[in-house]
Amino acid sequence: MSEEQPISFGKSLLTWETLEFTKHERSFVWYIISGAVGIALLIYAILTASFPFAVIILMTGIIMLMSELRNPEQIEIHITTNGVLVGRHFYAYKEIKDFSIVYEPPKIKLLYLDFSSRWLPLNSIPLNEVDPNEIREVLRPFVIENLERDQESLTDVLARMYKL
Repeated sequence: MSEEQPISFGKSLLTWETLEFTKHERSFVWYIISGAVGIALLIYAILTASFPFAVIILMTGIIMLMSELRNPEQIEIHITTNGVLVGRHFYAYKEIKDFSIVYEPPKIKLLYLDFSSRWLPLNSIPLNEVDPNEIREVLRPFVIENLERDQESLTDVLARMYKL
């Protein structure tokens, strides 16, 4: 039986707090439209005998309902000498392929972490009031900066536009 070794997060170089997810203000009309779209997709799935699609639609509705009832918690972001700690998730620098900063205040202030593994999706971290140049200075000795990524990811744009 082997003992697990504790992960060394390293010395914290920069820290800030952010919400674990964005809670959007949604109108009554938003709920009516999203409910109608969900019901229409569910009917379509049943009529075409696409039961896996029907299950996915139901699961999506349940997940959206559960996230609506839950308030986001404040989480701490630590850029350390060994990696990036996002709440309870630690990403070692050897797992991070590159980083980029998309900064178009007041709405868009994001740090993107792209990973070497195809199994880990692009991670966007809100910067809030942290100076992006300070983050850049702290991360550059450890990770390559991707200067080509200068816009929000499609998923972030859609989530913001449709209040998902």
